[in-house]
Amino acid sequence: MKRTLLIANIVLAVAVAALYILFFTGNCTKKGTGLTNVEKGAELPVGAIVYIQIDSLVNELDLFHALRVDLEAKAKVINDDLTKKGRAFERDYIDFTEKVQKGLITRSQAETQGAQLESRQRELQQFSQQKESELAEEEQVMLNNVINEIKTYLSIYNQEHNFALILTTSGLPGSIIEGDTSLDITKDIIAGLNAKYATQIKKK
Repeated sequence: MKRTLLIANIVLAVAVAALYILFFTGNCTKKGTGLTNVEKGAELPVGAIVYIQIDSLVNELDLFHALRVDLEAKAKVINDDLTKKGRAFERDYIDFTEKVQKGLITRSQAETQGAQLESRQRELQQFSQQKESELAEEEQVMLNNVINEIKTYLSIYNQEHNFALILTTSGLPGSIIEGDTSLDITKDIIAGLNAKYATQIKKK
């Protein structure tokens, strides 16, 4: 469910961004971009209007999968830590309650220990909120990185192809475009972005 929502967020953001990226032939100068033949795909006429299926693009991006795996790993560590702290607090609270009920501690001790437990509970809640906020921020940064990579690559890609317009389609309501499949450049973009990512990994 969380992955589906994350992909939906990326799809929406990329779709909105890409719909405003207009590539007019008069503003593009052909430059060497180092694109492979696989990335170039079938030749389309200069000035053509093409489209990308954002859902497929995001789902098949190696960069997205790598970033998502890292984020999920961090989330698991945080979740495990919170679970451990929560169980420890629960054990201590149950122990405290039993002692009070059995009269094993004085009223003064009960007040002190009760106050300590309340303080721990607040700290645990604050810690949980802080980590949730940090994860949300990291998710947004991840989203920004994916969007930036796509937009940057599209700009370079179109310097070789000089399309008049690159549109995006997705499964989101109101954004589906019916078009000739020969104008679908999704596979080219996926291949290009994944090749670029593979090169970056090798350099590390």
